[in-house]
Amino acid sequence: MQPVNQKDGRINLDPDNAEEGLAQLVMTVIELLRQIVERHAMRRVEGGNLTEEQIENLGVALMNLEEKMEELKDVFGLDAEDLNIDLGPLGNLM
Repeated sequence: MQPVNQKDGRINLDPDNAEEGLAQLVMTVIELLRQIVERHAMRRVEGGNLTEEQIENLGVALMNLEEKMEELKDVFGLDAEDLNIDLGPLGNLM
């Protein structure tokens, strides 16, 4: 399953690959949000305002989220490179 055009890294949503391209796009958005949440969590930890229990819970939640993302990538036959789509003049997403 390769809905990404290998020449330019863009998502190919032709009728034959629409489902695969849509899965890739949704997974890309989810991965982007996961990374944003992770960065925000790290800032909170580094800010020193969390208890040890909160830090532990946050770490477990982030590990579980990353594990679930890996499972979903396997289900859809995607890897990390598939989620790093080309945004044209803005460069790669991640």
